[in-house]
Amino acid sequence: MEQIIEKKVNTWLNGNYDDATKQAIKEMSEADLTESFYKDLEFGTGGLRGIMGVGTNRMNQYTVGAATQGLANYLKKAFPNEQIKVAIAHDSRNNSPEFAKIVANIFSGNGFLVYFFTALRPTPELSFAIRHLACHSGVVLTASHNPKEYNGYKAYWVDGGQVTPPHDENIIKEVNAIASIDDIRFQADESKIIKIDKDVDEAYLQQVLKLSVSKAAIQRQKDIKIVYSSIHGTGITLVPELLKRMGFTNVHVVESQKTPNGNFPTVIYPNPEEKDAMSLGLKLAQEIDADILMATDPDADRVGIGVKNDKGEFVLLNGNQTGSLLIGYMIQAWKEAGKITGKEMVVKTIVTSEMIDGMAAANGVACYNTLTGFKYIAELIREKEGKEQFIAGGEESYGYLIGDGVRDKDAVASCGLIAEMVAYAKDKGMSLWDMLLENYVKYGFYLEKLISLTKKGKSGAEEIKQMMQNWRSNPPKKINGFDVVKMFDYENLLEKNLLTGESTPILQPKSDVLQFYTAGGVKISARPSGTEPKIKFYFSVNAKLPSKDQFEEVEKALNAKILAVVDELSLK
Repeated sequence: MEQIIEKKVNTWLNGNYDDATKQAIKEMSEADLTESFYKDLEFGTGGLRGIMGVGTNRMNQYTVGAATQGLANYLKKAFPNEQIKVAIAHDSRNNSPEFAKIVANIFSGNGFLVYFFTALRPTPELSFAIRHLACHSGVVLTASHNPKEYNGYKAYWVDGGQVTPPHDENIIKEVNAIASIDDIRFQADESKIIKIDKDVDEAYLQQVLKLSVSKAAIQRQKDIKIVYSSIHGTGITLVPELLKRMGFTNVHVVESQKTPNGNFPTVIYPNPEEKDAMSLGLKLAQEIDADILMATDPDADRVGIGVKNDKGEFVLLNGNQTGSLLIGYMIQAWKEAGKITGKEMVVKTIVTSEMIDGMAAANGVACYNTLTGFKYIAELIREKEGKEQFIAGGEESYGYLIGDGVRDKDAVASCGLIAEMVAYAKDKGMSLWDMLLENYVKYGFYLEKLISLTKKGKSGAEEIKQMMQNWRSNPPKKINGFDVVKMFDYENLLEKNLLTGESTPILQPKSDVLQFYTAGGVKISARPSGTEPKIKFYFSVNAKLPSKDQFEEVEKALNAKILAVVDELSLK
């Protein structure tokens, strides 16, 4: 066993950890000890996230406690001589309620005023509550769409967005400065814990209802058939109620996935990006001939949708397709309402479809690109506040935000506005599929593909690191017979012209991301996941779509182009 691992194990065996934890350590194999203690959980694009269990590299009461005490110590430094206020929420995952109470106890033990949701709530409502209650920070206990073995800890700042540099690094420094668990104030001050629920629900719903633009279309098409699944998560607490208040009268909830359950019994992976997770919703949608299927992940910050194509078959849209539809609809609805003044903006990430850039430009709306992670979108909204009006934003991984009342992905509001978009389309004699194809004809047919390679554990992390190093130091010269003309290196913040050797600076925070552009119109992005043991490769190609009738022909050609690139790169 490596010396650093042995030292951490002995610290847990000899410290003031509970007997059950110590016994579990004694029963672990050397391989399990290595995986559980070889590193400390760190804040990535989604905060703290990991497999539940014993050890510094696992989600448990002590790693949650250390993260909370570190955050508390940093908040005291960031807001001296203030009564610090925080909000706390949790999702349906196993141990989420217990972890949330530990967080509340520690914050209150540090003298903070704690607003504590008494039952599970969506992540976007936590983001909203921070600003609504004038809090300095907030925490939601969730692992989003990860498998049932995982849990996580998302930390938020005063603006309701997840912590960004330098705050995230500074919090980690404070966590690392905790010498022992004796430095963690686990003892609660119950007088400082204020329970919240319905009042904040109501305030949140009211601000979402204000986002609606096509109320007349909803009234005329209020009976569209909507199928909704919460996939055993928090969306059930607010999505059906929101749809009802918006005026929709024909909503069908997938009953077998309605009850919150951290074991997610009907799915392998509670992620609306996965067809398996959408299968029960698809079945119901087909049975009732629905106009739209929507499903949210456990903490209701991501939404996947299914629509009927021109053959009457239900198909699942990917995150780029849904994002371009939703953002495009919001721009169009604002334009028809006379709300476009030249000072509006949309925001997306650098790996999200460039079709959105074209849509925005064609309608006089600015489009900004940020690093992956919704915290960067929230940060840009904050920077532009008072100068430009945020309409909508999104990322390819099924996360979207409408309006700036929330500063994180918001699947609750997205469900409401997607339903409105369906009503708007139907009011014009179209389906969402028709709308998607019309956009392709107007703005270009963009096709994207994501390949995720899972590399678990310590060896996997090292392999991912080596893969990125190889790509960075030896970029491909040709791909699919075309020259690679540009490389964007977000770790070294340089845009390189690979034909001339010239470099120009990139004005973004540092991130371990590489992007390559070929002369043949292929865009490739490589990025280690900040929340999962994966390295992700994003592929994007585009072509003109002369007419809707040629969709299948052009789609086939674009797919072949991507598959040829994937095959050439031998990603495995």
